[in-house]
Formats: sequence, structure tokens, C-alpha cells
Amino acid sequence: MNDKFSVLLAAPRGFCAGVERAIATVRLCLERYGRPVYVLHEIVHNKHVLAALEHDGAVFVEDLEQIPRGGVCIFSAHGVSRQVEEKAASLGLKRVDATCPLVTSVHGMVEKHHAMGHEVIIVGHHGHPEVVGTAGRVDGRVHVVATSEEAERLAIAPGAKVAYVTQTTLNGNDIVELIEVLKRRFPSIEGPRDNICFATQHRQEAVRLLAMESELIFVVGSKNSSNSNRLKEVAGQCGVVAHLIDDAGDIDPQWLVGVRRIGITAGASAPERLVDGVLRWLARHGELEVRTMRGIEEKVHFKPAKLAH
Repeated sequence: MNDKFSVLLAAPRGFCAGVERAIATVRLCLERYGRPVYVLHEIVHNKHVLAALEHDGAVFVEDLEQIPRGGVCIFSAHGVSRQVEEKAASLGLKRVDATCPLVTSVHGMVEKHHAMGHEVIIVGHHGHPEVVGTAGRVDGRVHVVATSEEAERLAIAPGAKVAYVTQTTLNGNDIVELIEVLKRRFPSIEGPRDNICFATQHRQEAVRLLAMESELIFVVGSKNSSNSNRLKEVAGQCGVVAHLIDDAGDIDPQWLVGVRRIGITAGASAPERLVDGVLRWLARHGELEVRTMRGIEEKVHFKPAKLAH
């Protein structure tokens, strides 16, 4: 193994504004209401963040009925359907909505198009919490497509009004062909200029720049994180081998054989301390020269979620 590594850190990387808001919401609820507070599904997709919040008194549940009547129920950053909101109310739960404001804006688009009589197409991954929540904002006339092939097969009545939105954490390059299929099949289709969130785009662009100077890229993020998986894909599309790792414990020393230039980024749900852990691991295996690339400085911060009364 080489005894010297040149390490380039992506900028921006790690927590986005929506994740910061979601985590802060859980902590504010713990301060206001005490332990425990309940979170429906994972507040964000990172096992280290979840473990820290569990230690402080958060309980993650998959079913609203696991929460005692009168308990605090926090909806995750990925958003939920109207049916979930209504059920939480019927169960007498104190509801706190930590949905990312950018996801909430997509919800609004779906509701608006549906109210205008459109068949609404959601471009995104089947079963992803954000997509499930977005589809559940309205009753009927909603279709989820993940591939160009699905877009080709999509059955919508001739003459129907059609609109589309996208999941916020996609790789924009991956859906160009799919969107072209939709526009060809439904020439009058309405849709946004871009639904993919700014933080997702910034991190993907940083990886493209990182790939120009790296032989290997580490993407720090959990395996079920959509935006982290997209960062790995972007690196691969740029011709650079990338490994998605939860933390330094996932690193295989064999990956570094013959490698001198390493890039490191982190998904939008990954805390910076995990990047620090990767750097410490590398430092134990060789001499490091570490620098941070010049990148976009994100200045967007969302207001905290409203707490229940």
C-alpha cells in the first residue's frame, strides 16, 4: 500500500438545510416535551444520526399505532401522505412536521395539478418514503415512474391533461431520457424546470469536479440514502471507482492498493464527524496531504418546524 495519500474533500458535502432542520426539530421536541418523542420512520437516512437521537430519547416507529395516545409524533424529512396525517390526528397524537420545505413544495405542486384535473406523474424510486408521501397527497390520478421503459408503458387516457414532478434526490442526468419520453408521449405535459433540490445538485456537481482529480472516491453515507447512492453513481459515470461507506469501519485496505489520489464526499444526511473518522483511518495507513476543493457555499437555512401545542 502507498505510504502517502493526496486527499481532496468535496465542497459542499454532508448535511443539507433540510436535514439540519429535521434533526434540530427532534432535539427541540426532546427539550420541549421530554423523553420519549416518537418519529414515524427514519428522520433522515443515516444510521449514526439515528443512533445519536435514540440515545437522547427519540423512538423510531414504523406504525402510528406504536405511539401512545397524546404522544409526540414527528413526521420525517421525507414527508408523509394526507392519510398518515389524518390517522395521526385521529389517534390523538401531538403532530410535528419535519418534512423538508423543498419536499413540501413538491407536495404543493402535486396538489395544485391534481386540483386542476391533471394526471400527475411522479418521477422517482418506487417505495422511497418521499415518493410514497408525495403520491399520497392526493386521491387517484397519480402515477410513479422510475425508468424510461416505465414511461413508455404508462397508460393514460388520450386527451387527458398531464403534469409531472420529480423526487428531490435524483441524479438529474439519469432522468433526462425519461423526461424526454414523457414530453414525446404527452406533448402538452406540464412540469417544473427542476424539482431536484439545490443541495443534491451541488453535491453531485462537486463529485464531478472531485472525479477529475481522484483515482478513488469515498462517499460517506448510509446504504438506504438516495442522495448518497446518487453521488456514488455520479462518480462512476465520471469513470472513477467509488465506494459508499457508512463510516471508516467499512473501508477495505485492498481498495487503496496502487491509489495515491483519494476524493471524499458525504451524503446530505451524513455528519462531518464521519468524514473526520475516514481521515483518521487514512492517517493510520499513510502520510496525508489534505485539502478542500473550492465549491459553492450554501447559505440557505430553513426555519425550525412548528412544535405541537
